[in-house]
Amino acid sequence: MPATPRPTLLGALRFGSDSGDSTDEHSFLQERVALFALVGALVGLGFFVVGNGVGLTFIPEYTLAEFLRSAGNRLHAGAVAVGLLFWALLRRGRPRLLTLVGADLALTLSILAAYGGMVLTDFSRRPGRVDMTMLLITMVVLTLRAVLIPSTPLQTLVVSAIGVAPALIVGAVVGSAIERVWIFTAQINSMLWSLTIIVVSTLTSRIIYGLRRNAAEARRLGQYLLGEKIGEGGMGTVYRARHALLRRPTAIKLLPMEKVGAQAIARFEREVQHTSSLTHPNTVSIYDYGRTPDGVFYYAMEYLDGVDLQDLVDQTGPQDPRRVVHVLKQVAGALSEAHSLGLVHRDVKPANIVLCERGGVRDTVKVFDFGLVKDITSTDVSQSTAATIIGTPLYMAPEAVTAPEAVGPSADLYALGAVAYFLLTGVPPFEGQSVVEVCSQHVHQAPVPPSVKLGRGVPAELERIVLACLAKKPDARPASARALAAELETVPLTPWTVADAEAFYAAHPIQKKTPLEMATTTVVSIDLTQRAAE
Repeated sequence: MPATPRPTLLGALRFGSDSGDSTDEHSFLQERVALFALVGALVGLGFFVVGNGVGLTFIPEYTLAEFLRSAGNRLHAGAVAVGLLFWALLRRGRPRLLTLVGADLALTLSILAAYGGMVLTDFSRRPGRVDMTMLLITMVVLTLRAVLIPSTPLQTLVVSAIGVAPALIVGAVVGSAIERVWIFTAQINSMLWSLTIIVVSTLTSRIIYGLRRNAAEARRLGQYLLGEKIGEGGMGTVYRARHALLRRPTAIKLLPMEKVGAQAIARFEREVQHTSSLTHPNTVSIYDYGRTPDGVFYYAMEYLDGVDLQDLVDQTGPQDPRRVVHVLKQVAGALSEAHSLGLVHRDVKPANIVLCERGGVRDTVKVFDFGLVKDITSTDVSQSTAATIIGTPLYMAPEAVTAPEAVGPSADLYALGAVAYFLLTGVPPFEGQSVVEVCSQHVHQAPVPPSVKLGRGVPAELERIVLACLAKKPDARPASARALAAELETVPLTPWTVADAEAFYAAHPIQKKTPLEMATTTVVSIDLTQRAAE
């Protein structure tokens, strides 16, 4: 791992790393400066309402006319207004980094200057030790800033040194106006307390900034820095991440420590090795693979910022047959490459097929989650056992139930047929109250034709292809994924275009759960010998 650069004034704003600007961190800084403005405004508003409310209620000489005439009240309200104004402005757009630095300083100084004017206005009417009040306000504002805004001690030192200026001015004015005995005390007192405030806010910033950096380092895997968790499944947890140097969006899949074991590690390594050997444009790309010093296995893959087919149908219902053909051809292409290398996916399902935008082209398919992939060219019997059904029951081929050790490429075509059925009708071909019931239907029951299930016409050639994929016997299905893609080309439908996709998304806003949310794979253990006897 390269040495971490020494933080600079601008690098202070990158709480996770100093190795280049990050959209997430920039947004975080913008959010925090806005939060500081809002919290400061609300605190000031609370004092304004409570203070004036108590005065109007319990102090006879403090009348409504006095309240309205008070210049101090106007300055107090101005400090609140400044905070709210900055908050409103910072919630829009994406200001440049230097703009955020300037906003931080301008906001802090504007609020403190307004409060300085407020206490001096009160002092001109009722002389007293308002310098102490101003010092208290300054400490609250600068400490709050150090807590909320991510910055290095150097930046906090600079902002705090400028921010105490109104308190020093108030101290000088008070010291010059009251009895001579107080001259030395008021001015020196303001300087000493201002220095204390600077030290306290700088130390606070140093501690919090250090904790942020430590937390970020703890989430670093090689050249990658982990972000938020975006999915979890049977074979790992997925996080959004960024590379220290590259700008491309990345997702990191981790093998949790509690799942580490010889078999789990072998399966995890097999997944990344198999997936990284695939180069089809409709298969998720693998960028990197590694193991951290503390034993966590991970791999970095293409970040899929799109919608999976499960979410698509759940939110928008059955799909246009033209779109179904468009999706199926792309998935068939990805499976064709995998099958040509002797790999069977074994978990083709809507949640593992994502529609993305690539190169400005909407509805580009990406097939991912090869966690259950089987190498049919391998002689390693530890890959699976005859007594274990592996996959998602709603999309599982009959032979995956009756003879899981003999599962081949045709099982993926059956699953893809079930996905097509789901896209056309909005429901899987078979449903039941239990896993055993669903598996039994896959083995014994013929699916209801999509047109009958849907209650309206489905292109006859497309329906024939879907039902052929759902044939009980593997040799009754299309001969291969390539053959399936060729058959889909013959379906007499107008092609689904980019314009069609754009129009669809404009008319149907999709609520994305998470870009790579993974459904946990169902692994069912059944004594097949005993069940056959029964």
